[in-house]
Amino acid sequence: MKRSSEKYVIAKDVEWEELGGGVSRKFLGYDNQIMMVRVKFEKDALGSPHQHFHTQATYCVSGKFEFEIDGERQIVEAGDGVYIEPNLLHSAVCLEEGELIDTFSPVREDFLSGGEVSYFGDKS
Repeated sequence: MKRSSEKYVIAKDVEWEELGGGVSRKFLGYDNQIMMVRVKFEKDALGSPHQHFHTQATYCVSGKFEFEIDGERQIVEAGDGVYIEPNLLHSAVCLEEGELIDTFSPVREDFLSGGEVSYFGDKS
């Protein structure tokens, strides 16, 4: 995202990355301690159950989602925030097309490595 000659990058200049399964994302900013990612979901897109050692805070910009965190389900709508402790099993289903802002600490190295993201729906 940031080239060695740049001090910053404006997020509007960053391209969307299609992840498949009705999900796309764009990196808004990161360093080795924190990462912010904008994620678009089509209706019925799925963030399959997964867990990671990162702390996660999510803000719902638009749409409606059903989150399941550590076995507890909750409806999340525009303006709502969600905190997910490290290593808790969590998932989300998009009930109405929308966008989330995910913030992780530390940075999601797995996102930057270019490997496949396995928990965003069906890749077909």
